Amino acid sequence: MSTRATQRELESYLWGAAVLLRGLIDAGDYKQFIFPLVFLKRLSDVYDEEHAAALEIYGDDELADLPENHRFAIPYGAHWENIRRVTSNVGAAILAAMRAIESANPDTLPGVFGDGDWGNKNLLPDATLNDLIEHFSTKTLSVANLPEDELGQGYEYLIKKFADDSGHTAQEFYTNRTLVHLMTMMLKPEPGESVYDPTCGTGGMLISTAAELRRQGKEWRNLKIYGQELNYGTSAIARMNLFLHGIVDGHIAHGDTLAKPAFLDRSGRLHTFDVVLANPPYSIKAWNRAAFAKDPYGRNMWGIPPQGRADYAFFQHIAASLDPKTGRAAILFPHGVLFRREEADLREKLVKSDLIEAVIGLGAGLFYNSPMEAVVVTLRANKPAEHRGKTLFINAVNEVTREQAQSFLRDRHQAKILASYEAFADDDGFAAVATHDQIADKQYSLAIPLYVTRAASADGAEPMSVTEAVNTWRAAAAEADTAIDDVLALLRQVTQ
Repeated sequence: MSTRATQRELESYLWGAAVLLRGLIDAGDYKQFIFPLVFLKRLSDVYDEEHAAALEIYGDDELADLPENHRFAIPYGAHWENIRRVTSNVGAAILAAMRAIESANPDTLPGVFGDGDWGNKNLLPDATLNDLIEHFSTKTLSVANLPEDELGQGYEYLIKKFADDSGHTAQEFYTNRTLVHLMTMMLKPEPGESVYDPTCGTGGMLISTAAELRRQGKEWRNLKIYGQELNYGTSAIARMNLFLHGIVDGHIAHGDTLAKPAFLDRSGRLHTFDVVLANPPYSIKAWNRAAFAKDPYGRNMWGIPPQGRADYAFFQHIAASLDPKTGRAAILFPHGVLFRREEADLREKLVKSDLIEAVIGLGAGLFYNSPMEAVVVTLRANKPAEHRGKTLFINAVNEVTREQAQSFLRDRHQAKILASYEAFADDDGFAAVATHDQIADKQYSLAIPLYVTRAASADGAEPMSVTEAVNTWRAAAAEADTAIDDVLALLRQVTQ
């Protein structure tokens, strides 16, 4: 390819590689092989592009190969064309090239290619790998042909396609991008700020902050990007994704955020950030509750979540990671965090901390490949004086579009929700501001229907969606549970 590729051509090219793997490996495993190959091809083609530019200046191949002429080093024998000439043990040759490149770029690329099982010929025979290599060889992935933002968009396309193909397992690495965009616009990242995602998946939320600044014509290259991801292969994809979007100064760590947070200051305390965006894994059971009870980083300030639901462990980690002056967060949760009885004490302390800024209920299906309703909770460490002691509730359950079994937010949905969030005011049937005393009167339940009620039609019969009906029922059930607890407590006092 000697001319610019269109987005459609790029998408067809990228997805064509997945087609070659159909029937050989599970769809959920495509990403650990295709992403590294695309990245290796990009590194090789950009190296050649840089070499050609330097050659025009110096007229000497050796001078053109000097490190100062290249963003990344490609060692002898590790270039794409070297691999293309291999006919046997192709997987081993690919792995050797990848490890050589990682070693040659110790400050930027260690572990970036992940841990794919390249040497397994039963999984990936030589013929299949040769077909993949020849497929990718049909186009030149230089910056001239594919600027960083365009190739990055192609990567995002591929991530979504893999999510579609792999079904329910996609939640670990893909978050609905229309919702991510809304969350980013609410937090308004600014040039030079630090941005953090403690469960970053493939890095989509982090990339969205840079994309938003670019969209506004602001400087985006000086954002300080940090993310941590439990799955090693997914964390590697996040690093590649950042590079392909032009974000060179990103810091993606592999590991368990709850067990061992990766970003600490010099005194060993949690590093704090200006902006936190997160979609934590919801209601996980396999976590070390006993260790969290004695957390050395002070992340149990509201209490210890139940073993069967780690949501408030992530919640407290994020709260503890906010810069005390500038920190703000948007977190995607299931609705249960708003009213579940076993988390009542945690929720009360959350409200009393005055960190919670807004609770935004969204329509069903925005958790990827799940019918669950989503809720975005925003935190702000330093609220404006007029917002202190108050929380905004928004019932945006109907602000969603569903097409071809996929839910997403159109521009008009995003605009309406964003306008209500920024107004921080009552809006009959859509938004309501509640004081902490009013929330206390509801036993610190944050169930949205307790605060935002639908405006009735002229005949008093406003139709209600199934999602709204379920949420209203849950809120009523939470209130009923609280009332029953109060009666039982009174009876115990009488009988003592």
